[in-house]
Amino acid sequence: MRSFVRCTLWSRVIAALLVTMVSLTMARSLSAQSMLLPMDDSQRNHLKAYGVTYLALKNGQKAEWLLNYRGGSFLLPDAPDLRRRAALDGVSIELMTDAAVAAVRAEVAGGNMDAVVLERAPKIAIYRPVDQPPWDDAVTLALTYAGIEFTSVWDDAVMQGDLSKYDWVHLHHEDFTGQFNKLYLAYRDAPWFVAQRERDIAMAKRFGKADVPALKKAVADNIRGFVERGGFLFAMCGATESLDLAIAAFTVDIAGPFSDGTPPAPDADARMDWTRALAFTGAHVEPSPYINALSDIDGHQVNVPARRQPLGTFTLFDFSAKLDPVATMLVQNHRTVVPDFYGVTTSFNRAIVKPGVTVLASEDGAPWSKYLHGDAGKGSWTFLGGHDPEDAQHAIGSAPTDLSLHPNSPGYRLILNNVLFPAAKKKPRKT
Repeated sequence: MRSFVRCTLWSRVIAALLVTMVSLTMARSLSAQSMLLPMDDSQRNHLKAYGVTYLALKNGQKAEWLLNYRGGSFLLPDAPDLRRRAALDGVSIELMTDAAVAAVRAEVAGGNMDAVVLERAPKIAIYRPVDQPPWDDAVTLALTYAGIEFTSVWDDAVMQGDLSKYDWVHLHHEDFTGQFNKLYLAYRDAPWFVAQRERDIAMAKRFGKADVPALKKAVADNIRGFVERGGFLFAMCGATESLDLAIAAFTVDIAGPFSDGTPPAPDADARMDWTRALAFTGAHVEPSPYINALSDIDGHQVNVPARRQPLGTFTLFDFSAKLDPVATMLVQNHRTVVPDFYGVTTSFNRAIVKPGVTVLASEDGAPWSKYLHGDAGKGSWTFLGGHDPEDAQHAIGSAPTDLSLHPNSPGYRLILNNVLFPAAKKKPRKT
């Protein structure tokens, strides 16, 4: 009798263990294998989601960008470090089984969507001086807030060829014509302006340049070379316009006398070599030192009261994810209509944009575009007009934007799209 009871008990124990093992196996098979970072309105912090994705790439983990799927969502492995980072940053995640991922892939395959593999974390450089002027840089703010690593570089690094160390370079407020954004008349006695001017004059002398315009033209030409050798360039604000002006005017004096001691060449427009420029052609150079504009490239002319245009909204174009993944990556967003914002250069006169340049966003009914992309040599460039997407009237001395108040900013998302763009595995274009 005791033997029978003992056998019965052991049978029950073994059966319970088997049930437990089967349950654990089933639970393991049903557990999350992947982590989706949704980028539609369900996302609590769009900007920091880019930082979580960058972390995955930095750690050598897999990442995919699901273009046009729920605002351009990211598919990452379900890894403890990524879960932890997402939780700390307030980034919404959705854990997914292999079956759920397969369903998403089927939906992507059947619509105007695509899955782009992100291969590695790009090495990022931001062109900015050590002694910051009294204005901020939206890209620096975005990268810092998202937790994405970058290195600051300045004229000496560019002149010494250091850009070759990086995949992606950003330019912002800098005036590559060497005219200090024509701020001399209004700010020539301001301590920050005096320091900036003395710094640039000393740098010009260091590299054997006659003046600041000559230095900045050489810097601009080196940046052009970086792109043509395969680099990715992203520029905002005045750097967009002034870079192309400096490149096209490489052998032409377009700077005012306060910069180089001589007036601009009277036939400057006719002598500009626009074949060297990235985005624009046939622009008219503004020669007067008393008019705070560099050319007619900018459609809004915010600093010239008689020419200033009001702000509206701009619309992101809808591209075919499968046929044109590059443009699609650059416009991923949870909003298609975005409030406009001023900058030294706010927008781009469409009549001056080169044929073949891709227009990514425009204001309906207006003669200007907001967002451009193009190729040069083996690399590519992207220009976004305006200074700060969440500070429409940004002025010298304004406090930096607190991005914790704008975690879902569609304008700042455009900046961060460009950060991850160089990480994408290149597919042959189908058009």
